[in-house]
Amino acid sequence: MLTHTLFFVLGLATLVVGAEALVRGASRLALSLGVSPLVIGLTVVAFGTSTPEMAVSVGASLGGSPDLAIGNVIGSNIANILLILGISALITPLLVDRQIIRQEVPIMIGASVLMVVMALDGNISRFEGAALVLLVIAYTVFLIRQSRQASREAPDEFAAEMPTSNWDRHWGVQIALIVAGLVALVQGSEWLVDASIAFARAFGVSDLVIGLTVVAVGTSMPEIATSIVAALRGERDIAVGNVVGSNVFNIFAVVGATGLISAGGIPISEAARNFDLWVMLAVAFACLPIMITGREIARWEGGVFVGYYIAYTAYLVLAAQQHDALPAFSNVMLGYVMPLTLITLIVSIVRHNGRGGHA
Repeated sequence: MLTHTLFFVLGLATLVVGAEALVRGASRLALSLGVSPLVIGLTVVAFGTSTPEMAVSVGASLGGSPDLAIGNVIGSNIANILLILGISALITPLLVDRQIIRQEVPIMIGASVLMVVMALDGNISRFEGAALVLLVIAYTVFLIRQSRQASREAPDEFAAEMPTSNWDRHWGVQIALIVAGLVALVQGSEWLVDASIAFARAFGVSDLVIGLTVVAVGTSMPEIATSIVAALRGERDIAVGNVVGSNVFNIFAVVGATGLISAGGIPISEAARNFDLWVMLAVAFACLPIMITGREIARWEGGVFVGYYIAYTAYLVLAAQQHDALPAFSNVMLGYVMPLTLITLIVSIVRHNGRGGHA
């Protein structure tokens, strides 16, 4: 157990170093190439930080643990929004780019709906996996073309943001920082996940619950580290774009590749179909009204996100143990907490629209 604890701590430290290198390299490269930091966050950073999810899900599927493979993706997407955006917003309110609200969040919601529809029959087939992989390629090409067109139309905005430091102005240094950051993030998350799985299995937790919680958070540690560092450095487009882009990548690329290489596709358990997939979908939809109210994720909204993630994790643990407190916990969440949150969101939207109407 001491060895696992040491690797857990070492993994965390490696993640922090890797995230710092990745954010610096990605933000500088974006400006050098005339691509917005938002698009770099949605593509290079998001895809890079989702590498652990890809490795874990593909490896778990080939290793005969489909519950772990699909639980990892579902749990990571839930953690990305509730936990990562929540913590980042608690550190500093996150201003949300109009493109996120009008284009990226609807795409993320559409991807989530598509995954739920594909999973309803209990299996994501090879054909469906191939379709998802084609979608991530088309999405990436579309984003890059869109951003380069925007930079040509407003070149002065990009020129004004060029870095003042000299050592990281060259594209070779920027790419080296990105690669080094990604390597550190993947290695750090691997150490962290291995140690966390050992801790969880010592308490007799099932593969699905481990995938939804321990592995999901562990493989999301690159996103957590990257978004927090980006928020602290003022790179808010990267912080938000990383989360939204990672969720799209997890569905299109990770689920797609896993389904494509698995002979019989990915079997989806009844537990995931009846509960966890719908939580993932609800969380994706929850982003839209929160981002619309003032075009920022405020600290109190970040606190609500983190609170819901803690409640979701507590529910999974109680359900796994068939604990006597589960019915009471579910009644409190469904009868009081969720309606109160819904009312608060509706009031916020009404007040925001009211202010807009008087402007």
